[in-house]
Amino acid sequence: MTHAATAADLESLLLTRSLDDPELAAATERIPDTPVLPDVSVVKVGGQSFVDRGRAAVFPLVEELLEARAAHRLLIGTGGGTRARHAYALAAELGLPTGVLSSVGNAVAGQNATMLGYLMAKHGVPVVSGGGFEALPLYLSESRAAIFAGMPPYAMWQPLPDEGVIPPYRTDAGCYLVAETYGCKNMIFVKDEDGLYTANPKTDPSATLIPQISAEELIERDLPDLIVERPVLDLLRRARHVRSIQIVNGLVPGNLTRALAGEHVGTIITAGGAR
Repeated sequence: MTHAATAADLESLLLTRSLDDPELAAATERIPDTPVLPDVSVVKVGGQSFVDRGRAAVFPLVEELLEARAAHRLLIGTGGGTRARHAYALAAELGLPTGVLSSVGNAVAGQNATMLGYLMAKHGVPVVSGGGFEALPLYLSESRAAIFAGMPPYAMWQPLPDEGVIPPYRTDAGCYLVAETYGCKNMIFVKDEDGLYTANPKTDPSATLIPQISAEELIERDLPDLIVERPVLDLLRRARHVRSIQIVNGLVPGNLTRALAGEHVGTIITAGGAR
Protein backbone atom coordinates (compact mmCIF):
# COMPACT_ATOMS: atom_id res chain seq x y z
CA MET A 1 0.00 0.00 0.00
CA THR A 2 1.77 3.10 -1.23
CA HIS A 3 -1.13 5.57 -1.19
CA ALA A 4 -2.16 7.55 1.85
CA ALA A 5 -3.92 5.25 4.27
CA THR A 6 -7.58 5.88 5.00
CA ALA A 7 -9.70 4.75 7.92
CA ALA A 8 -11.28 2.14 5.64
CA ASP A 9 -7.84 0.78 4.65
CA LEU A 10 -6.84 0.54 8.28
CA GLU A 11 -10.08 -1.19 9.24
CA SER A 12 -9.62 -3.76 6.48
CA LEU A 13 -6.07 -4.52 7.57
CA LEU A 14 -7.06 -4.77 11.22
CA LEU A 15 -9.69 -7.37 10.29
CA THR A 16 -7.44 -9.47 8.05
CA ARG A 17 -3.85 -9.17 9.33
CA SER A 18 -1.97 -9.98 12.49
CA LEU A 19 -1.29 -6.98 14.72
CA ASP A 20 2.45 -7.12 14.03
CA ASP A 21 1.99 -7.19 10.23
CA PRO A 22 4.38 -4.65 8.60
CA GLU A 23 1.73 -3.32 6.20
CA LEU A 24 -0.69 -2.79 9.08
CA ALA A 25 2.02 -0.99 11.07
CA ALA A 26 2.78 1.26 8.08
CA ALA A 27 -0.90 2.09 7.56
CA THR A 28 -1.29 2.89 11.25
CA GLU A 29 1.69 5.23 11.02
CA ARG A 30 0.13 7.12 8.10
CA ILE A 31 -3.24 7.70 9.78
CA PRO A 32 -3.08 11.09 11.54
CA ASP A 33 -3.56 11.13 15.30
CA THR A 34 -6.13 13.31 17.02
CA PRO A 35 -4.54 15.36 19.84
CA VAL A 36 -6.61 14.92 23.01
CA LEU A 37 -5.38 17.93 25.03
CA PRO A 38 -3.73 20.19 22.42
CA ASP A 39 -3.96 23.38 24.51
CA VAL A 40 -2.43 21.90 27.68
CA SER A 41 1.18 22.41 28.79
CA VAL A 42 2.98 19.70 30.73
CA VAL A 43 5.38 21.04 33.37
CA LYS A 44 7.78 18.70 35.17
CA VAL A 45 8.86 19.89 38.63
CA GLY A 46 12.14 18.23 39.56
CA GLY A 47 12.25 16.38 42.86
CA GLN A 48 15.91 17.08 43.54
CA SER A 49 15.76 20.52 41.92
CA PHE A 50 12.80 21.76 43.97
CA VAL A 51 11.02 19.52 46.46
CA ASP A 52 14.26 18.51 48.16
CA ARG A 53 15.20 22.19 48.56
CA GLY A 54 12.15 22.86 50.71
CA ARG A 55 10.02 25.94 51.19
CA ALA A 56 12.46 28.52 49.76
CA ALA A 57 12.40 26.86 46.34
CA VAL A 58 8.93 25.30 46.26
CA PHE A 59 6.71 28.16 47.46
CA PRO A 60 7.71 30.71 44.77
CA LEU A 61 7.31 28.06 42.05
CA VAL A 62 3.87 27.12 43.38
CA GLU A 63 2.83 30.78 43.21
CA GLU A 64 4.12 31.06 39.65
CA LEU A 65 2.23 27.91 38.63
CA LEU A 66 -0.97 29.21 40.20
CA GLU A 67 -0.65 32.55 38.43
CA ALA A 68 0.08 30.81 35.12
CA ARG A 69 -3.33 29.09 35.21
CA ALA A 70 -4.96 32.34 34.15
CA ALA A 71 -3.45 31.98 30.67
CA HIS A 72 -2.53 28.30 30.47
CA ARG A 73 -3.98 24.90 31.35
CA LEU A 74 -1.34 22.83 33.12
CA LEU A 75 -0.47 19.22 33.86
CA ILE A 76 2.19 19.28 36.58
CA GLY A 77 4.39 16.19 36.94
CA THR A 78 6.72 15.52 39.86
CA GLY A 79 10.11 13.86 40.10
CA GLY A 80 11.47 11.57 42.80
CA GLY A 81 14.62 13.39 43.80
CA THR A 82 17.14 12.37 46.43
CA ARG A 83 14.81 10.02 48.28
CA ALA A 84 14.27 8.01 45.10
CA ARG A 85 18.02 7.80 44.53
CA HIS A 86 18.50 6.58 48.09
CA ALA A 87 15.74 4.00 47.66
CA TYR A 88 17.25 2.80 44.36
CA ALA A 89 20.63 2.36 46.07
CA LEU A 90 19.15 0.27 48.88
CA ALA A 91 17.01 -1.82 46.55
CA ALA A 92 19.93 -2.47 44.18
CA GLU A 93 22.14 -3.47 47.12
CA LEU A 94 19.46 -5.99 48.13
CA GLY A 95 19.55 -7.44 44.62
CA LEU A 96 16.00 -6.42 43.70
CA PRO A 97 15.14 -6.34 39.98
CA THR A 98 14.39 -3.32 37.81
CA GLY A 99 10.61 -3.75 38.01
CA VAL A 100 10.68 -3.48 41.80
CA LEU A 101 12.89 -0.39 41.63
CA SER A 102 10.42 1.14 39.19
CA SER A 103 7.60 0.67 41.70
CA VAL A 104 9.76 2.17 44.45
CA GLY A 105 10.54 5.21 42.29
CA ASN A 106 6.84 5.64 41.54
CA ALA A 107 6.03 5.67 45.25
CA VAL A 108 8.54 8.45 45.95
CA ALA A 109 7.39 10.58 43.00
CA GLY A 110 3.87 10.02 44.29
CA GLN A 111 4.85 11.39 47.69
CA ASN A 112 6.15 14.55 46.03
CA ALA A 113 2.96 14.86 44.00
CA THR A 114 0.91 14.55 47.18
CA MET A 115 2.94 17.24 48.95
CA LEU A 116 2.59 19.58 45.99
CA GLY A 117 -1.11 18.77 45.95
CA TYR A 118 -1.48 19.77 49.59
CA LEU A 119 0.13 23.14 48.84
CA MET A 120 -2.25 23.76 45.94
CA ALA A 121 -5.36 22.13 47.41
CA LYS A 122 -6.97 25.36 48.59
CA HIS A 123 -6.87 26.54 44.99
CA GLY A 124 -8.75 23.43 43.83
CA VAL A 125 -5.81 21.76 42.07
CA PRO A 126 -6.15 17.95 42.36
CA VAL A 127 -3.61 15.13 42.31
CA VAL A 128 -4.47 12.41 39.77
CA SER A 129 -3.23 8.87 39.31
CA GLY A 130 -4.32 5.67 37.62
CA GLY A 131 -7.97 5.87 36.61
CA GLY A 132 -8.02 9.51 37.69
CA PHE A 133 -6.49 10.42 34.34
CA GLU A 134 -9.85 9.65 32.74
CA ALA A 135 -11.25 12.72 34.52
CA LEU A 136 -8.51 15.08 33.32
CA PRO A 137 -10.85 17.09 31.06
CA LEU A 138 -13.09 17.80 34.06
CA TYR A 139 -10.18 18.75 36.33
CA LEU A 140 -8.66 21.00 33.69
CA SER A 141 -12.00 22.63 33.01
CA GLU A 142 -12.70 23.28 36.69
CA SER A 143 -9.26 24.21 38.06
CA ARG A 144 -7.14 24.57 34.89
CA ALA A 145 -4.43 22.37 36.44
CA ALA A 146 -3.77 18.89 37.79
CA ILE A 147 -0.77 17.22 39.43
CA PHE A 148 0.56 13.72 38.75
CA ALA A 149 3.54 11.56 39.74
CA GLY A 150 6.00 11.61 36.86
CA MET A 151 7.04 7.95 36.90
CA PRO A 152 5.64 6.08 33.87
CA PRO A 153 3.21 3.29 34.78
CA TYR A 154 5.46 0.40 33.73
CA ALA A 155 5.80 -0.95 37.29
CA MET A 156 7.08 -4.55 37.06
CA TRP A 157 7.13 -4.30 33.25
CA GLN A 158 9.72 -1.52 33.15
CA PRO A 159 12.07 -2.05 30.15
CA LEU A 160 15.38 -3.45 31.35
CA PRO A 161 18.48 -1.24 31.18
CA ASP A 162 21.50 -2.31 29.14
CA GLU A 163 23.54 -2.31 32.35
CA GLY A 164 22.66 -2.48 36.03
CA VAL A 165 19.12 -2.40 37.43
CA ILE A 166 18.19 1.30 37.63
CA PRO A 167 14.94 1.90 35.66
CA PRO A 168 15.86 3.68 32.41
CA TYR A 169 12.41 5.30 32.06
CA ARG A 170 11.91 7.47 35.12
CA THR A 171 10.10 10.73 35.82
CA ASP A 172 11.49 12.83 32.94
CA ALA A 173 10.42 10.13 30.49
CA GLY A 174 7.09 9.64 32.24
CA CYS A 175 6.18 13.32 32.03
CA TYR A 176 7.19 13.46 28.38
CA LEU A 177 5.08 10.37 27.61
CA VAL A 178 2.05 12.07 29.17
CA ALA A 179 2.63 15.13 26.95
CA GLU A 180 3.07 13.03 23.81
CA THR A 181 0.24 10.58 24.52
CA TYR A 182 -2.31 13.34 25.09
CA GLY A 183 -0.99 15.44 22.20
CA CYS A 184 -0.23 18.37 24.48
CA LYS A 185 0.95 21.84 23.50
CA ASN A 186 4.44 21.60 24.96
CA MET A 187 6.72 19.94 27.51
CA ILE A 188 8.72 22.10 29.94
CA PHE A 189 11.22 20.66 32.40
CA VAL A 190 11.73 22.93 35.41
CA LYS A 191 15.23 22.33 36.76
CA ASP A 192 17.74 24.15 38.98
CA GLU A 193 20.13 24.96 36.12
CA ASP A 194 19.80 27.42 33.23
CA GLY A 195 19.43 24.59 30.72
CA LEU A 196 21.55 21.93 29.04
CA TYR A 197 25.31 22.35 29.35
CA THR A 198 28.28 20.69 27.70
CA ALA A 199 29.12 19.25 31.14
CA ASN A 200 27.74 19.43 34.67
CA PRO A 201 28.01 23.14 35.58
CA LYS A 202 27.87 22.25 39.28
CA THR A 203 31.22 20.46 39.04
CA ASP A 204 32.84 21.77 35.84
CA PRO A 205 33.37 25.55 35.63
CA SER A 206 34.25 25.27 31.93
CA ALA A 207 30.77 23.96 31.04
CA THR A 208 28.90 26.14 28.53
CA LEU A 209 25.16 26.46 27.91
CA ILE A 210 23.65 24.90 24.79
CA PRO A 211 20.65 27.12 23.86
CA GLN A 212 19.25 24.79 21.18
CA ILE A 213 20.11 21.37 19.76
CA SER A 214 18.40 18.44 18.07
CA ALA A 215 17.93 15.13 19.83
CA GLU A 216 19.89 13.42 17.05
CA GLU A 217 22.89 15.71 17.48
CA LEU A 218 22.74 15.38 21.25
CA ILE A 219 22.77 11.60 21.02
CA GLU A 220 25.74 11.74 18.64
CA ARG A 221 27.66 14.03 21.00
CA ASP A 222 27.20 11.49 23.81
CA LEU A 223 27.80 14.03 26.57
CA PRO A 224 28.88 12.49 29.89
CA ASP A 225 26.19 14.38 31.81
CA LEU A 226 22.65 15.24 30.66
CA ILE A 227 20.06 17.31 32.49
CA VAL A 228 17.26 15.06 31.19
CA GLU A 229 17.07 11.28 31.10
CA ARG A 230 18.65 9.86 27.95
CA PRO A 231 15.57 7.81 26.91
CA VAL A 232 13.68 11.11 26.50
CA LEU A 233 15.84 11.81 23.45
CA ASP A 234 14.80 8.55 21.79
CA LEU A 235 11.16 9.24 22.61
CA LEU A 236 11.50 12.73 21.16
CA ARG A 237 12.92 11.42 17.88
CA ARG A 238 9.83 9.24 17.37
CA ALA A 239 7.30 11.86 18.49
CA ARG A 240 4.12 12.68 16.59
CA HIS A 241 2.92 15.67 18.63
CA VAL A 242 5.46 17.08 21.08
CA ARG A 243 8.43 17.64 18.78
CA SER A 244 10.50 19.71 21.18
CA ILE A 245 11.15 20.04 24.90
CA GLN A 246 12.30 23.06 26.88
CA ILE A 247 14.51 23.12 29.96
CA VAL A 248 14.35 26.18 32.21
CA ASN A 249 15.77 27.26 35.55
CA GLY A 250 12.74 27.52 37.81
CA LEU A 251 14.77 29.09 40.60
CA VAL A 252 14.77 32.27 38.52
CA PRO A 253 11.35 33.92 38.98
CA GLY A 254 9.45 34.37 35.73
CA ASN A 255 11.40 31.83 33.67
CA LEU A 256 8.56 29.32 33.63
CA THR A 257 6.02 32.04 32.79
CA ARG A 258 8.16 33.18 29.87
CA ALA A 259 8.58 29.62 28.59
CA LEU A 260 4.82 29.02 28.76
CA ALA A 261 4.35 32.20 26.73
CA GLY A 262 6.58 30.77 23.99
CA GLU A 263 9.83 32.60 24.75
CA HIS A 264 13.15 30.88 24.19
CA VAL A 265 14.32 30.55 27.79
CA GLY A 266 17.01 28.05 28.74
CA THR A 267 17.50 25.16 26.29
CA ILE A 268 15.21 23.82 23.58
CA ILE A 269 15.82 20.28 22.32
CA THR A 270 14.06 19.51 19.04
CA ALA A 271 13.11 16.21 17.46
CA GLY A 272 14.83 17.26 14.24
CA GLY A 273 13.81 16.33 10.71
CA ALA A 274 10.40 16.52 9.06
CA ARG A 275 7.41 14.56 10.22
